[in-house]
Amino acid sequence: AQSMDDAELRRLGRRHRAVHVADAVDGARAAGIGSVNVDLLYDIPDTDLQTWMTTLDAVLGLGPDHVSLYALTLDDPDAEGLTGPLGDHLPVTKGARRWRDGVRSGQDEDRAAAQYHHAVISLAEAGYRGYEISNWARPGHESRHNLTYWLRQPHEALGPGSHAFDGVARRWNAARLDGYLAAIEAGELPPGGLGETDSRLDAVESIILALRLDTGVALMTAYEPPLADHFGWALAAELLDVTDDDRVVLTTRG
Repeated sequence: AQSMDDAELRRLGRRHRAVHVADAVDGARAAGIGSVNVDLLYDIPDTDLQTWMTTLDAVLGLGPDHVSLYALTLDDPDAEGLTGPLGDHLPVTKGARRWRDGVRSGQDEDRAAAQYHHAVISLAEAGYRGYEISNWARPGHESRHNLTYWLRQPHEALGPGSHAFDGVARRWNAARLDGYLAAIEAGELPPGGLGETDSRLDAVESIILALRLDTGVALMTAYEPPLADHFGWALAAELLDVTDDDRVVLTTRG
């Protein structure tokens, strides 16, 4: 969906309009789909808080079972070295780069924070559990797909640019379709890369991913590396909190 404001959708270069989102949700329900999600973007360039509030109200009016909210990122995968022959991103087209460069100044971190904060409150009041930083669900509709990543469970990479994790090491498929198809037709594994791994990186990743969830990490973890060195100041800065059942969780501010 991304937005329920037609002007924002045009600004983002989307071909659909808000009415099509409502039609899609109704169609999914009519088809018997029992768990419907709506994705939204915040920090859209040159927007305002009121437009975001209106979009969120419109989505809640559709009654989805799950809502995902993502901040629009305008990073440069070329500059980050992700678009090489074995990279998991395709190069950015000239038109897309011009658009990104032109609208990036219209983003605002403070406005994005206000949008997120409003969503946290509104979704909770509507009965949605914010079980992960970007995901809210009615009871029983949490995304099994997303939770596989946050819980570091094994998953396979199918398709160009996809990632896999076997419980120990991470790997990815290169983003180009032609190379992927050629390898499959030859009975070979697709081209791609393998992520580095060691015990320290694993510990850091485990903390990062667990803190994305509202269940957080066990309190005893806070007194062990790598979280121990940061636990005190994060509590003082109100970025972390300790629940009644001794779990360390991110606050909304965190």
